[in-house]
Amino acid sequence: PPALPPPPGPPARGSLSLHRAYLRSPLGLLRLGQLSLGAAFWVTVAAHKYEGAAHFALFAAVLVWLLTLALFGLSLLGRWALVPWLGSRWLLTNLVHDLALGVGLYAAATGIMGYKARQKSYCNLPGYSQHCLYGAYLSASVCGGIAACLYLFSGLYCLSRRCRDQRDII
Repeated sequence: PPALPPPPGPPARGSLSLHRAYLRSPLGLLRLGQLSLGAAFWVTVAAHKYEGAAHFALFAAVLVWLLTLALFGLSLLGRWALVPWLGSRWLLTNLVHDLALGVGLYAAATGIMGYKARQKSYCNLPGYSQHCLYGAYLSASVCGGIAACLYLFSGLYCLSRRCRDQRDII
């Protein structure tokens, strides 16, 4: 099939303005939730002592959070056309990011933190006097699980738009 031009956005030159239609769209609202829960996940893990596989969980959460922040910022400003090669495939870029990176890495990170919470469940007993990481690991696991669901929903939203032959994210 012939190459399609990039989806329309606000003008590439001139003053920056917010793409308010994106902010009110389902994808924009899902992105805000993903950013909030992703930050809660990695701040919870980073604020406590962690070891072993939690390093990967923290790396995965921060990587996905930073990429989501970049996608959100470019979409909010309507500047996705400035991204080489990906700008003309912005809906597909969002779809791959959400389903492959968002769901995949957050599901793995959630599994890791859930496993670590189960390992520390003994310190949740009354009378245990040592510092307990159970609450932190469990909180991170819950935030990661909800974030993975939000990425799944936004991926399905992008997929439904793509199946209806729409090229824009709104």
